[in-house]
Amino acid sequence: MATCPECDADIEIDEFDVDKGDLISCPECGSNLEVAGTSPVELEAVDEDDDDDEEEDDDDAGDDDADFDDEDAVEGDDDEGNGEDWEE
Repeated sequence: MATCPECDADIEIDEFDVDKGDLISCPECGSNLEVAGTSPVELEAVDEDDDDDEEEDDDDAGDDDADFDDEDAVEGDDDEGNGEDWEE
């Protein structure tokens, strides 16, 4: 049994079913929680702002191909008579 750090709800978790670092969701308030310890099970709230920052950093890494056009992606794919109509 563990307690949600956000709403203090009791969450039934078997310490043998989780590992440190696992992510779970509180069934009462829906908060994202991380298993901080397993004996006894301890939960910490996941700071969702940190996750957003990491995703933005990952997105920035792909900006090196700024000169890449959609036309480049389909180059050599000039089958106009394939029966598919892509214009809607």
